[in-house]
Amino acid sequence: MTCRYAIYDVFTDTRLAGNPLAVVFDADGLDEGTMQRIAGEFNLSETVFVKAAENPAHTARLRIFTPGRELPFAGHPTVGAAIAIAEAGGNNGTGAPDQVSVLEENVGPVRCAVRLGGDKAAFAEFDLPRKSERLEATFDRQAIADALSLKPGEIGFENHTPTLWSAGAAFVMIPVHDLTAAAAVEFDPALWERCAPFAEGRLAPAYLYCRGGVNHNAKFHSRMFSADRGLSEDPATGSAAAALSGAIHFFDKLVDGHHPLLIEQGVEMGRPSHIHLHLDVAGGVIAGARIGGEAVRIASGTLDL
Repeated sequence: MTCRYAIYDVFTDTRLAGNPLAVVFDADGLDEGTMQRIAGEFNLSETVFVKAAENPAHTARLRIFTPGRELPFAGHPTVGAAIAIAEAGGNNGTGAPDQVSVLEENVGPVRCAVRLGGDKAAFAEFDLPRKSERLEATFDRQAIADALSLKPGEIGFENHTPTLWSAGAAFVMIPVHDLTAAAAVEFDPALWERCAPFAEGRLAPAYLYCRGGVNHNAKFHSRMFSADRGLSEDPATGSAAAALSGAIHFFDKLVDGHHPLLIEQGVEMGRPSHIHLHLDVAGGVIAGARIGGEAVRIASGTLDL
């Protein structure tokens, strides 16, 4: 059996930046165990497998794997797969510059809009399949600080405190004082396992954020660490940015209207990424939210299985 694959750098318009993603096409004949082993072979933060859609009105069925486990939803595989399918002519073979697709993920159907860039990087944006919701959890500020090699006073800014949120995948949202504190983090997986909650069937990863960014257009700077994803730090995490939307609205009390927010991640890894988060607030609640970003293909080939 052979399967085509492509490697994309996602949430960037620059090759060798952003978050690399393996996209495996023609995956209908692959069982779960084989997909998990292939993800381990690529050893990227995520590998997405493109299968035929179960609903004929949809574009494709996606299965998303880290080197260690399957995920119900993730942002950079959604963006990368939407762009890869469109560039391969998979949206009914139209090749049109602006396309809409519906991708079936374990979390549910995800609606994506894709703009093919020609000489520029393609851009994809998807509606959050679930609005971010706060989950019950209590946190020990000292324990969190120890797991991150920070001082307790560097945890939190303004009225932001550690909280647990999910928009399809749960993350501990950890506000840190500033960019200097974010850059100083040294993540200790063993200490994190002692203080992190289990949520939605897994140990919740740590998602650090502060205001501002190295890029002057960024509203927030972020880092994501996990003790069980196979890779400790992730250069871009769309599902975490989706979860962050709830924390931003909860603490900042966003007024009604449209709020475009650029979130940077991966800077400390040398793989800067830029995640576009758009929030529509009406009646004091989030009425809609979207995640978007660019992606560029860096390699392609064939798996001989």
